[in-house]
Amino acid sequence: MDPLKKYRRQFRTWRNDRRLQREQELYEREFAAQQLVLPDEEAIRRHIREELPLLKPKKKGSLQILAIYHHYNWENESLRPSLEKFGPVLHYDWYDRFNHQLEREWHRSVKEAMNRDLVDWAAKNAREGKGDVIFSYLSGALISPETVRELSFLGIPMINLALNDKEHFVGKIRDGLSMGNRDICRWFTLSWTSTEDALKKYCVEGAVPLYLPEGANPGIHRPWELGKTIPVSFVGQCYGNRPAIIARLQEAGIHVEAYGAGWPNGPLSTEDMVRLYSKSRINLGFGGVIGFSDTYCLKGRDFEIPMSGGLYLTEHHPELERVYEIGQEIVSYSDFEDLLKKLRYLLDSPEEAERIRQRGFERARRDHSWEIRFEKVFNIVGLI
Repeated sequence: MDPLKKYRRQFRTWRNDRRLQREQELYEREFAAQQLVLPDEEAIRRHIREELPLLKPKKKGSLQILAIYHHYNWENESLRPSLEKFGPVLHYDWYDRFNHQLEREWHRSVKEAMNRDLVDWAAKNAREGKGDVIFSYLSGALISPETVRELSFLGIPMINLALNDKEHFVGKIRDGLSMGNRDICRWFTLSWTSTEDALKKYCVEGAVPLYLPEGANPGIHRPWELGKTIPVSFVGQCYGNRPAIIARLQEAGIHVEAYGAGWPNGPLSTEDMVRLYSKSRINLGFGGVIGFSDTYCLKGRDFEIPMSGGLYLTEHHPELERVYEIGQEIVSYSDFEDLLKKLRYLLDSPEEAERIRQRGFERARRDHSWEIRFEKVFNIVGLI
């Protein structure tokens, strides 16, 4: 790598690390100064009952759900079919309605019109009795605090999912507003975050947070009866330390097939990706957050690969221990030497690898589907 490019990347990483550290310290101090307490599930239930005393639970399958999110590449394959287990779903996607206007500076040209259109859509469905709950996967980049506030006046429980709070709870600031969840979270009935570190931040901002990881859809992420013809595979973008680590593995005699944006093999369709998990003896994972050092989070593949029947070996971080028995259901590594040692061991120990793979599959199917996640959230809110 060009020395200047390397220096610039190192400087950006240092700057990002320092910003995130200052942000965390600020919220920790404010949380303590306000003498706040993280709410447990029972406290969340009590709070919601006080805020929405007329809310009555319905049978699973009969909820009328207003879903607000953009389908980037996985949402309609994972979120929508899982939501539909609980009742009919009306989906709002700005990109379907404003696609011809979403040029580079769309946030200045049409964001206000997009937000007005969303409020009109939700209000119309609420008047027609079609909304028991609003589920959204949104950030300040798409929706304004005023819009969320207006939606809250509809009297419908609102649940927002955030999967990038590790680095984007505040995120970029544009026109004085956070492009993350900082400025919008207080208006939601429940803020579902997959980032444990963000819970205190939500409390300081006046929100009601619930820590719950993402999941996977067993209708898509399932094993295929295929021969294991690939020793090691990785699916994900080519960035950070990933290309260097995979290159070092190749030099050490470990054949790795890498797919995704930036790799010579390119990206895969969802079906081909799931088939790859079954064809691979080991599926490699990285837990880091792009642009940061020593910053990790749970990722969708942490659940999708085991649910697809793949043996999963990923970078270790504490949150993995909350969702799997490490070494029994998945395997984790601490550094390159540990990764190389465990790859060689698993490749040389097919019976043990198979036992771990099977246990990981059973755990993911039992505990980590999106349906199970929604079941818990809707139950806590009092919808079912």
